Formats: sequence, structure tokens, C-alpha cells
Amino acid sequence: MSGQEDTLRGDCANCFGLCCVALPFSASADFPVDKPAGTACRNLRADFRCGVHTRLRDEGFTGCTVYDCFGAGQKVSQVTFGGRDWRQAPRTARPMFAVFPVVRQLHELLWYLTEALTLKAARCDRFLHGELRAAHEETERLTLLAADELAGLDVGAHRQVVGGLLLRTSELVRAGVPGALGKKKNRRGADLMGARLRNADLHGANLRGAYLIAADLTGADLREADLLGADLRDARLAGADLTGALFLTQPQLTAAKGDARTVLPAKLTRPAHWQPGTAVSAGTAGTTGPPDRSPSAG
Repeated sequence: MSGQEDTLRGDCANCFGLCCVALPFSASADFPVDKPAGTACRNLRADFRCGVHTRLRDEGFTGCTVYDCFGAGQKVSQVTFGGRDWRQAPRTARPMFAVFPVVRQLHELLWYLTEALTLKAARCDRFLHGELRAAHEETERLTLLAADELAGLDVGAHRQVVGGLLLRTSELVRAGVPGALGKKKNRRGADLMGARLRNADLHGANLRGAYLIAADLTGADLREADLLGADLRDARLAGADLTGALFLTQPQLTAAKGDARTVLPAKLTRPAHWQPGTAVSAGTAGTTGPPDRSPSAG
């Protein structure tokens, strides 16, 4: 994991519990109660730690376990507002809560751009790599704006620019997979909720924004598949191979259901609630890993 990626992971010890206050949630399978935006969760302690952190799933707060601010919490708390917390400085509360979702979006884009810059195909295209590097620098600059500037920022417009670069990167990478750019593997935005995709050949597939809620992807070949924005809630990934999966995030993975045979990209960690066993990671899959992916395999 690079130092850049390390700063793009939530650091609750240096955050003022912003995700527990700024964001709303509704009583559902993910949360047991309603909470409006700007109101502190009932479990938030005086030291900004969660009082039921070790029991979140048991207490019905599954939604909290799959959330990641990509490091926006500590950026807003310690940089944008210089370490002044909203309890000791109440006037900072409203602008701090308003800015947090904006910076979170920017940090998510930084996560994708950081990954794109490491991909061999992108590094070999000097023009694209230069554009990605410039977009990364601009996104980082935006995260350092003053609170009032961040509040008025058109994040959507910036996402569109970055999204175009990420799509070009994805197509460049997947072009190296035979048939990946054809219609058969273009499932962008597809409704695949509950789909039966056991052992499916999705190598290099475009699954951007696809609805894969509760889909059965057991043993599926998802190598180099573009999973940016795909909804993987309760998707079954037991034995699936996610080696080189593009733009996959920890929240997506945590929302899914895998096991010890699921092969993960090196930068992501196996969720604690997944089925226990001997873990397999990309580059180490052997006899305990997913099925053979050679051309002769059925």
C-alpha cells in the first residue's frame, strides 16, 4: 500500500466523528433508527469514538460497517478546520458538516486516480498518464480549499472530467483481455440484482454502475473487471477471482459476502465478517484458490 493510499483511508482517531453527525440515515436493514443530517448518532461518545464499534452489526448498524470516508474525515477535521472540533467551537458545526460530503467525494476520486496512475497500461501511455497526474494534482488542490470555497464547489463537473479519464484508463487496460471490449461483456449499469452468475466469465467486463445486489458470483472470473460504482451489497463472491479488478473499493467489498477462497486485489483487506479460513490474495492463489482460469478450463 502506498503512502498516498494510506491517507485515503479513514482515520477515526483524527476525525471529529463527522460521518456519525453530518450524514443522515433511515431505519432499514442497514440502520435500526432514523437520524437526520447534522444530528449526532446516539452512539457517538464525547471523545468522538463509537460506543458500539465492536458490536455494530449486532446492534443493527450494518451501514456503518460498510462506510468509508476515504480519509475525508481527518482532512476536514485537521486541515480544513485546523483541529477545531464542532463541540468546542459550535460555529464550525454547520460549515463543517456541509463540507464533509464534498471532500469525501474528492477523496474518492483521489482513490481512483491513485490506482489509475499505478496501472501498467496507463503508465505506458504517456499522454493519458500525464492527464491522470494533472487530474490528481487538481483534485488534491481542491481538497485544500477553504471551507466556503468547498461549499460552493461544483463537484459534479469535476467528477465528469475525472470519470472520462478513468473510463479511458479502463478501456486501455481491458483491451488486453480478448473480447473484453465487445458487447457481450459490456454490462455497464445493468440490472443484475439476484442474477445467477456462478463461475461466469466476466474477465475484463465493464460492470460500472451495475446493480449486483444479492447476485450469485460464486467462483466468477472478475479479473480486470471494471467495478467502479457497482452495487455489490450481499453479492456472493465465494471463490471469485478479483485479481486486478479495476476501481474496486473497500466499502464495496465489505458490503459483499465472500470467503477464504475469494482472491482480492492486494490493496484491499478481507472483511472481518466474511467466512473464516485460509485467505487467498492476488498472486498467491494456489490449490486453495478459485477454479483454473486457463483457456482449457470449462
